[in-house]
Amino acid sequence: MIDDLPKDHLHDRLRSMRQTLVWKLDGLSEYDVRRPLTATGTNLLGLVKHLATLEAWYFGEVFGRPFPQSLGRWQDADGSDLWVTPGETRAQVVDFYQRACAHADATIDELPVDAPGHVPWWSRPDVTLFTIVVHVLQETTRHAGHADILREQLDGRTGVAPEYEEPIDPAARESYWAMVERAAQEAARS
Repeated sequence: MIDDLPKDHLHDRLRSMRQTLVWKLDGLSEYDVRRPLTATGTNLLGLVKHLATLEAWYFGEVFGRPFPQSLGRWQDADGSDLWVTPGETRAQVVDFYQRACAHADATIDELPVDAPGHVPWWSRPDVTLFTIVVHVLQETTRHAGHADILREQLDGRTGVAPEYEEPIDPAARESYWAMVERAAQEAARS
């Protein structure tokens, strides 16, 4: 039996990663938060929208606590949660994420850690709240890492929160990059 201490710790980590993800949007233009930055079209605002949908499904449908907004059926997932249409505003997407997180927080707070759930799209669909908290934390951390790299590509900013962000030293970054490049070239010649 797992008690509430691990649940509370994981929930705190999830809250922290959510804040990091949304912070990655700060100070960027509408174009930069939406533009595809990888070959697969990954973009910052799309990551937020995707995680909003993910939290709403996992902490809603899985535990018989449907999110109040229509999400469509998981069977019909078509990737539209990974990018943002011109008609959707940044404020709407962030608001959706905040509402999905509040709904998820209520589920986490109100249910015991061993509460049963059912994930119909998993091969082993019977789960507990603990399993889903760990899964969503892992997904959120993974996508916050993606967001960190995307943000670094845009303007060089990195980190998990503004209070830990250090000023960008272009000369130091260029020197470090050159050192890593030399090591890669040397390894390739070996």
